[in-house]
Amino acid sequence: MTMDDRRIRELFDRLMQAWTDNDAAAYGACFTDDSDYVSYDGTRAVGRRDMQEAHDRLFRGVLAGSALVGEIESIRYVTDGVAIVHGTASVLMPWRSRLPKRRLSRQTLVAVRTDQGWRFTALHNGRVRPVQIPAPDSLPSRLAQAMGHTARRLGMGRATTRV
Repeated sequence: MTMDDRRIRELFDRLMQAWTDNDAAAYGACFTDDSDYVSYDGTRAVGRRDMQEAHDRLFRGVLAGSALVGEIESIRYVTDGVAIVHGTASVLMPWRSRLPKRRLSRQTLVAVRTDQGWRFTALHNGRVRPVQIPAPDSLPSRLAQAMGHTARRLGMGRATTRV
């Protein structure tokens, strides 16, 4: 394990501890000012201030007393000062002693080396809900292929505007 690996792991641990302390300022301090944060429900906070304000409301409201538990799965350096970090972390509500499987989330974080040390500049959080991919010749696949073929023949589909 390199010194950078240790520093990034320490940053991840600080992130989890700040959440567990319900300290939005300490949580925000783990991120760069211009960070991007995508929550498990798809909402996006642009900038540390917006993300920190949202977490302050959460920590004083529906997530009061919650803890964040998890671990780093991998660290991959893209350049000398940029790393992609994959981890699992889940919110443990104060009335629970262990996590329900449905609460497991996986995070993709981008860590950057700054003058203040390593900080996260992006986080994307998604629930772990694996689905089995149907075989190309399975009934669901054949139905989807037939519907697509029919839609193309009728001139349907292929969105022309952005969502």
